[in-house]
Amino acid sequence: MSLRKIFIKISNKHDLYYRIVLITASILLITYFLPQQVKFKYDFSVGQIWHYEDLRAPFDFPIYKSQKQIDVDRAQIIQHSSLYFVKDTLAYVHAIEEFHTLFSDINSWPSAEIIISKIYNDGVFESTRNANPVDGQQLFILIGNSETPSEVNSLVNINQLTERVAYELSKVNLQNNQELKNAIVQSIRPNLTFESTLTEKNRQQQLSDINPVRGMVRKGVLLAEQGKMVGQQDYEALSSLRKAFMGENVGNSMLSWLYVGYLLLVSVAIIILLSFLWLLRKDIFLNSRKMGLLFLLIVITCLSYSKVLMTDKVDVLLVPLCVLPLVVRAFFDTRSALFVHVLTMLILGSIAPSGFDFVYMQIITGMVAVFSVFNMRKRGQLFLAVGLIFLSYCVTYIGISLLNEGSIDKFNYVNLVWLLGNGFLTLLAYPLIFFIEKIFGLTSDFSLMELSDFNSELLRDLSLKAPGTFQHSLQVANLAEAAIYKIGGNSLLVRVGALYHDIGKMDMPMYFIENQSTQVNPHDELAFEESASLIISHVSLGIKKAKKYNLPDVIIDFIRTHHGTTVVQYFYQSFLKNNPDENADEADFSYPGPKPFSKETAVLMMADSVEAAARSLAMHDAQSIERLVDVIINHQINAGQFENCDITYKDITAIKKIFKKMLSSIYHVRVAYPSAS
Repeated sequence: MSLRKIFIKISNKHDLYYRIVLITASILLITYFLPQQVKFKYDFSVGQIWHYEDLRAPFDFPIYKSQKQIDVDRAQIIQHSSLYFVKDTLAYVHAIEEFHTLFSDINSWPSAEIIISKIYNDGVFESTRNANPVDGQQLFILIGNSETPSEVNSLVNINQLTERVAYELSKVNLQNNQELKNAIVQSIRPNLTFESTLTEKNRQQQLSDINPVRGMVRKGVLLAEQGKMVGQQDYEALSSLRKAFMGENVGNSMLSWLYVGYLLLVSVAIIILLSFLWLLRKDIFLNSRKMGLLFLLIVITCLSYSKVLMTDKVDVLLVPLCVLPLVVRAFFDTRSALFVHVLTMLILGSIAPSGFDFVYMQIITGMVAVFSVFNMRKRGQLFLAVGLIFLSYCVTYIGISLLNEGSIDKFNYVNLVWLLGNGFLTLLAYPLIFFIEKIFGLTSDFSLMELSDFNSELLRDLSLKAPGTFQHSLQVANLAEAAIYKIGGNSLLVRVGALYHDIGKMDMPMYFIENQSTQVNPHDELAFEESASLIISHVSLGIKKAKKYNLPDVIIDFIRTHHGTTVVQYFYQSFLKNNPDENADEADFSYPGPKPFSKETAVLMMADSVEAAARSLAMHDAQSIERLVDVIINHQINAGQFENCDITYKDITAIKKIFKKMLSSIYHVRVAYPSAS
């Protein structure tokens, strides 16, 4: 086979190859970045019953100190680590000179000089926050390049100098000489200066030498007995075994099997997701951009959690995993968002600490996130969703903690702060949705909400230039939204599509009966073919105007399909009636299509036709409305307008009931009460 034929073959199936590459790359990326460590298969906590079989130590392993024990060791070192002081050898000389200027009684000088000398020999220091020696703490006095050990009790705190001088004077019977005491106290200054650099270096060395191990467990020792409660010592031994299992000393052979295990788990989850998309959301499966976005979000979520899990700087509770279902819901539907979130959390549950606890908390919170934006109508709903997400996290975390710890005293309140940070980071979903719209060319519910604003330029122009069409569009929007809500679908999308489906009529509003306010009908001066052409042209004009104003493709689809390939019956039948001898080409009186290809576009076609026809009824009673709805929709079914849609007869029956009920309310149809006899 030539290269040209190979290239043509690949080009014809590029969508298939794209999906294969996308799916394969996603599986390999997720698997590669998952932590390559052995998963400890037991879940346990203090006070819980050990439901597994008896567990004996499979090998010798150390018992590691708990973080609380290590914190105690650190606190002891920080409190009792050695302090270093630099001694000023000239301080005594300056003190004697100062004393001689303050005290003139020469006879007392010798005794005073001896006292000053003795105090300086012991050392005088000033207590500060960093230099506040405690009993038993080792001190070192630096003189030049030598260091001399000293005790706290042998030093003189400048704040206690008065008491020390009084004590020394009492030993030479001069305690009553207040002037002498004041002179000695005023002349003495600290001769020891705290050496912070050397002290901190020594302290850090001691902290780094803390032994994280407090004992050893020998192979074969019973660690946990089935049916017995896990005590504190049992918990510490089991935690140490788990740490040994999940350590970095994993051989190449074990790493290979770990990778195969992850590969199988991730592949199964992705296959289930693909099955869901193929069976229930084929529109996503067949759309390259939507598939690319979906798998990109899953990969980024898995990679983000894996990276945070492998670092000690932040807690994994901070990772805003609920961004995933919020973003998916913004572009797709509730069912897809929930399904994607659950499968992703099951993948991450294989690496998360306390896997069941993680999966339970994340799935419950993800459901809350999805349901809180089920019917997106305001931007403020995202902030409400974040609040509900935080509340859900708190409730589930508190419940799990109480089950694991069996006491509120052991509850870790710091984790609530991490969860609060998680809530704030979840707000990143909003700018992320904006960037995804720009990069992938998709339309989110936020953009649809902006388009549904009546103050938007196009809708404002429509209400001014074609007020009848604008009112017709509003009624169609109400009918279509109620119908799609009943059978299941994107009600916001249908509403926006209905508001814009007839914007092509703005350029020639008087050619459409709903905008004619006088008895003059411009079609009276035109041939039937020309009138039909003008009516049909509002579709192409609407598409052109929508592109000019950068409306999303999903909205333009409603403009394209709201008449499908139906015939403009009024002018077609009029032509046949007035020209019985001519052969009429039905294509000249038919819309170009395409036919509706989704529930939403199909519902809009029904609502548009029914609402327009209802306006022309001579009598708006219940029987007339019911007959009208049945005839119009049945005609569309018989014409094959819905053959490309995933809509059922059950859906259509429900839609008919909704239309009949709403049209009866719009035209105030009343029950005929029997007259009084």
